[in-house]
Amino acid sequence: MIEEQTQANRRSEAGAPHRVTGVGRLLIAVYGVLALAATGRSFVQIVAKFEEAPLAYSLSALAAVVYIVATIALIARGKVWYRIAWATITFELLGVLTIGTLSLIDPALFPHDTVWSVYGRGYLFIPLVLPILGMWWLARHRPASAADTIVPASGEPS
Repeated sequence: MIEEQTQANRRSEAGAPHRVTGVGRLLIAVYGVLALAATGRSFVQIVAKFEEAPLAYSLSALAAVVYIVATIALIARGKVWYRIAWATITFELLGVLTIGTLSLIDPALFPHDTVWSVYGRGYLFIPLVLPILGMWWLARHRPASAADTIVPASGEPS
């Protein structure tokens, strides 16, 4: 029984639309580049001058982690990774909107820019646009649910 269920799950995932195709490849590549850029930036900032702006540099490190996890989640298959992709991209959008707004309303909060300051101005506003595109892409490439895949007695999906 457990073996049949495992095989059905594998077939269900195999039938799901894969997110690493077409525009999805470009989206993942941009997430990967942002992950590298934010990681490098936050590492240098934290090592060289953390005491100057600990909040801003910590937020840059948080953004780096979000971009790394989002990149992995967009590449990986399965419902769990799909949910993780949604969670990280939603968090990213909320972070960009919150930090972007706060950095305009009260610039003293961020004496040095974060990745998300002024809605990602230092990154050509890509941090503002990217999560919207990511959500659109995820909505169009939802994994198939168990109910969507009918597995007849022969064991082959129909």
